[in-house]
Amino acid sequence: MSSSTSSASVQSLNTLLDTAETLCTQRGRRLTPIRRKVLEILLQRQRSVKAYELLDEIRKVQPGAAPPTVYRALDFLIAEGLIHRLDAVNAWAACMDAAGERHDILVICTECGAVAEFSDPKLHRQLAQKVASAGFVLNHHETELRALCNPCHEKQLAHGHTHPHSHVHS
Repeated sequence: MSSSTSSASVQSLNTLLDTAETLCTQRGRRLTPIRRKVLEILLQRQRSVKAYELLDEIRKVQPGAAPPTVYRALDFLIAEGLIHRLDAVNAWAACMDAAGERHDILVICTECGAVAEFSDPKLHRQLAQKVASAGFVLNHHETELRALCNPCHEKQLAHGHTHPHSHVHS
């Protein structure tokens, strides 16, 4: 990474953290140092991160940190819309546009943990209707899709791996 790319990344990271701080302040909430550090780690990684990975990183700056410390920070950040809980891979990822529109679709690479977030109200409505026709009601605003990002897909193809579980429904 060149120094100009690195400084641009640091500037972008600081801008995102400042935005999160501003959002919390506007809501009468406090982005404590530990909450800020958890968010910073997720923003830096730009992928899904498991709780134990976060705890290892937090312990570098706060050696006595225990799992509840990280989980409380994660719960706060989720409640403030700054991160996503990714049930599909039992991990968390930063919302890269926390000050923007809510994202209703998250695509998670099951190989490397990359996450893409986007909104498609029409697709979300169609999905809700399909779920309703099966006798259910969507009770969460985000839909997670498990996938492979292009680099991981290419890597699997290069190694001759194909997905063994293919389900076809008519």
